[in-house]
Amino acid sequence: MAGQDSGGLAEDPVAELRRLHRAVDIMAKAVADQHGDRLRCHRGCAGCCADRLTVFEVEAERIRQDAPIWTQGQEAGPVGACAFLDVDGGCRIYAARPYVCRTQGLPLRWIELEAAGTLSEFRDICPLNAEGPGLDTLQEEACWALGPVEQRLAALQGRFGEPTARVPLRGLFGEES
Repeated sequence: MAGQDSGGLAEDPVAELRRLHRAVDIMAKAVADQHGDRLRCHRGCAGCCADRLTVFEVEAERIRQDAPIWTQGQEAGPVGACAFLDVDGGCRIYAARPYVCRTQGLPLRWIELEAAGTLSEFRDICPLNAEGPGLDTLQEEACWALGPVEQRLAALQGRFGEPTARVPLRGLFGEES
């Protein structure tokens, strides 16, 4: 059964998060592959790497466990961009990066409930990746659907700690594990 080990006990939320991140990487690659040269994101392209980014505590714990050198005694990158960027704009915690970083740059698609009670679809993409077919012409599967993964991530956070607790990435620097 998903979320349980062979002993029938609930799996560690951080271990489950690692599996979720691997699944996200596979799904994001499938979306990215549909866009060929449209996606201009590459190592050093850090325009979306916001300084004030916060993540759920469970994702912060994954960073602590999987990239401790960057949270114990290392200096954060300059204020104004993500604290984990190196001098060349590369991510120093790439393998342990949070969910939001794994889908940046992709065409996004989400549904919102309007005030009148109707559902409306919205789409967006990084301005650097805007050249190409209009977002409204893309098939649903050519966009990253916001909602399903966020729900799974929120459920993991609820099992890990306070359901809405978030941690600033910059705050991970200098912590003692």
